[in-house]
Amino acid sequence: MDVVIYHNPACGTSRNTLALIRHCGVEPHVIEYLKTPPSRAMIRALARRCGLPLRDLLRRKGTPFDELGLDNPALADEALLDAVEAHPLLLNRPIVVTPLGTRLCRPSELVLDLLPPPPPGEFRKEDGEAVLDAAGNRVSQG
Repeated sequence: MDVVIYHNPACGTSRNTLALIRHCGVEPHVIEYLKTPPSRAMIRALARRCGLPLRDLLRRKGTPFDELGLDNPALADEALLDAVEAHPLLLNRPIVVTPLGTRLCRPSELVLDLLPPPPPGEFRKEDGEAVLDAAGNRVSQG
């Protein structure tokens, strides 16, 4: 299965998502989007394939989102793309693309909907939260 992850290794959610992909037996194509930002056309396509408005792919926390006034609903997509082009950190992560779909994987276990069934074996996030039990079944949260 061909899988692409737009990844930030400094992000715990992104690391957990990458680990889940690998746990499912898939070695993805990893794009560290801060080093190799996607083109404007690719960002538009990712938003469309996720079924989200472009604005929903932007990250607020730990970025210049507020300083740039990106919460202004009057800003057109072109202005948002200008901001992401200047500050790739504004692009939320991780975004995963597989033949089964494209998704912003927050929380990380959303990636399981885009992958083959996981093999038997427990999977826990970095913080110890259980995602899969010993049989490879999802652990219900909450």
